[in-house]
Amino acid sequence: MKTRKVCVVTGTRAEYGLLKLLCRKINESKILRLQLVVTGSHLSELHGLTYREIEEDGFNIDWKVDLKLENDSASEIANATSRSIKGISECFEALTPDMIIVLGDRYELFGPTIAALFHGIVVSHIHGGELTEGAIDESIRHCLTKMSHLHFVATEEYRKRVIQLGEQPQNVFNFGGLGVDAIHSCRLLDKRSLERRMGIRFQPKNLLVTFHPETLAEGDTVEDLRQLLNALSIQQDSLVIFTMPNADPGYKPVFQLINDFILENSTSRVAFSSLGQLQYFSMLQFVDGVIGNSSSGLLEVPSFKKGTINIGDRQKGRIRAQSVIDCEPDSKSILAAIEQMLSHKFKQRLETVENPYGLGGASDSIVRVLESIQLNSVRKKFNDLDFRFES
Repeated sequence: MKTRKVCVVTGTRAEYGLLKLLCRKINESKILRLQLVVTGSHLSELHGLTYREIEEDGFNIDWKVDLKLENDSASEIANATSRSIKGISECFEALTPDMIIVLGDRYELFGPTIAALFHGIVVSHIHGGELTEGAIDESIRHCLTKMSHLHFVATEEYRKRVIQLGEQPQNVFNFGGLGVDAIHSCRLLDKRSLERRMGIRFQPKNLLVTFHPETLAEGDTVEDLRQLLNALSIQQDSLVIFTMPNADPGYKPVFQLINDFILENSTSRVAFSSLGQLQYFSMLQFVDGVIGNSSSGLLEVPSFKKGTINIGDRQKGRIRAQSVIDCEPDSKSILAAIEQMLSHKFKQRLETVENPYGLGGASDSIVRVLESIQLNSVRKKFNDLDFRFES
């Protein structure tokens, strides 16, 4: 079989972490040839210039598309998407991939998928069919599904939803989530090594916090974060570890509030623009739980048998393990959730928690499909379901 050029596009630290093992597997394939395109917050100094982590992992970056985000307004995000289409289109003309791979639901991947559509390039979409009713990612994810040809989903429910969107069942594969794969591929750091590397000292209680703007929130993201910080401020004998938010509309006030909160008590609070996958997963071994509204709290944290406090509606609709505690974005609800998460009864329940996103092996399964499936045409036929609607 002719070598296939597979172009993986990554725009954030989180989604790259999920794709890293898959990229290695593609590199090892005798049939597939990896092309790596980096864009979005990877190229942002405020977000840690995380493209360097990709290079440190030994990958060659074939193309960079800087979205030149000047602020966090909705208008600037829209303009960045436009620049993405133009920059990625030029990239595709030069690299001439046979297929692109995008994962998830971020606006950074909207432009590459649109460009691929116009260039007649096959699109493989990973982690489609999921729901996140509190974020604009919800709409983007379903748009990516409709522009894609191959679909690799994380649960059977998500597979059914992608088919419901009109996709051909034979092109929708449920291999589980890539987050579980990523965990199994890491040789995690021990406690002392992690403390030295990150410059921290664990306390009797340790909480890992990631709070992103809720881009379709009916309330006020800044006020919601204040409520969270109020709840965290009264935790005793605790180390609070923040990972900073994505480059969503409204992320700058979130950065500022967290930085101000740390300055009030820098001995028991710390923030990182990006922990990196190894440090993040290693950290999950030793914290008492995760708090915020990140997808990781639902997709990966259950594999560590740790509790997740999921605040607000950003992840509303996603399948979740019994280790997830949903709460409202107010101090009273968050405090009650923290008390529950730290309770002996809840910790006993964690011992039997299973991650609904699988046991691993998704990357190998995806590569086998990419190597063997016929790519004769980018034409798609809508798969009509036999619905009967009541008038």
